This record gives sequence, structure tokens and C-alpha cells, in this order.
Amino acid sequence: MQGRDKTSRIQVASECVETEGCLALSGGDPAGIGLDIALEAWSQRRAVPLPPFAIYADLNTLAARAQLIGLDVPLQAIAAPQSGSAEFAHALPVVHIANAHEVVPGKPSSGNGSAVIEAITRATADVAEGRAAALVTNPIAKHVLYAAGFSHPGHTEFLAELAARHFPGTAPVSVMMLAADELRVVPLTIHVALSRVPGLIDRGSIERTVRIMDAALRRDFGLSRPRIAVT
Repeated sequence: MQGRDKTSRIQVASECVETEGCLALSGGDPAGIGLDIALEAWSQRRAVPLPPFAIYADLNTLAARAQLIGLDVPLQAIAAPQSGSAEFAHALPVVHIANAHEVVPGKPSSGNGSAVIEAITRATADVAEGRAAALVTNPIAKHVLYAAGFSHPGHTEFLAELAARHFPGTAPVSVMMLAADELRVVPLTIHVALSRVPGLIDRGSIERTVRIMDAALRRDFGLSRPRIAVT
């Protein structure tokens, strides 16, 4: 993008062209590494290869970041993802969510907290309502989000609340899995002070977490007989 008008690289379309499996990627904090990761991932989409994804972020911030890190990434504005995007091969689909303040890489601003929260909320809604296949989240800076009304210890608990909104009558339990090819690990407690951990461990919480993990390993990882160790 060096030496070119950034607006000339932004193509506008009303929606992703339907292809199976479009992922919804929340942009995370615009001053953080998330935008860099998304731009680099799109640039490496053929080498990896990656399924199509749409990022929920500010178009102009993305264009500026691409120029800053030296990537030529055409951006395509979309209203909402469908089941995928045939355009993903030619441009990075973007659900535009405007930042309220100027973005300085490495310096998160509470003024942009509302946009970060909106990106997560809208991406989750598109997955829950069937417009996207799954949700992927970029990193957030929680300490600057609290001024914008964020009241959760982390992403995981916020997603549980959003799931409850979209599926009334359910009581989602948030479980975080760290996954590698050889091992998947689920912490029994998350986002709490170490001093509180002993009081949160009981037979019920262990059994509930193990059952959730067993179901996920069968459904999402294709393991017919998962082996689960508790430590």
C-alpha cells in the first residue's frame, strides 16, 4: 500500500458472497496486535491455508495498520457475513465498526472501548443467528474497557453472557480450553485471584467441567473415547 491512497484499496459490497464456513473475527483492541495478526493471516491464507473470515473492525484503522506494517491488503466492506465469502481470495472482508478516537499502536484508549465491545457483540450475534460459522476473538485490553461499561473479568465470561442473551432459558457455563495437537487443557477456575481458587473447587464444579470437556472433545475434536486426567 506504500504510496497509494488507502481509500483506493477499500472495495465496498453489501455482503459476503455465499460460500460455506465464513468465520466471524472480532478485531480486539485496535491499538493491539489483533489487527496485525488478521492482516498477516489474510496475507498467508494460501500458504496455511485458512478458511474465509470476516473481521469486525474500523476500515480506516485497518488500512493504516496494513500500510504501517508493509502489507498490501485490499479491504472489502460488508454489511454482514453470510456462510462464507468467495471474495476472501481477493480482499479481506470487513464489518466496519468505527473507532471514536485516533488509534496509536501500542497505546490502548478507553475512548475506543465501545467499538471493541460492539465488535464482540455483533460477531457473536452473527454466529448465534447463523450468519457466520464460528467466532474467533482477537486480544482485548480489559483495563481500558471498564470505562466503556465492560464489567466482566475476561472474554470468556462475556461470551457466556452473550450466549444467554441469544438462547433464553439456558444457563451457559464458560469453559476455556487451551489446545495443541498433543494436549488440551481446561483450567477449572479462570480470571480469579489465586487466593480464591481453593474455595471454588468442589466435586460439582469438577464433574460439570469434565462433562463439558468430554462433550467438546467428542463433538469438536472428533475423539470417540477422550481420556481426561484431573490434576
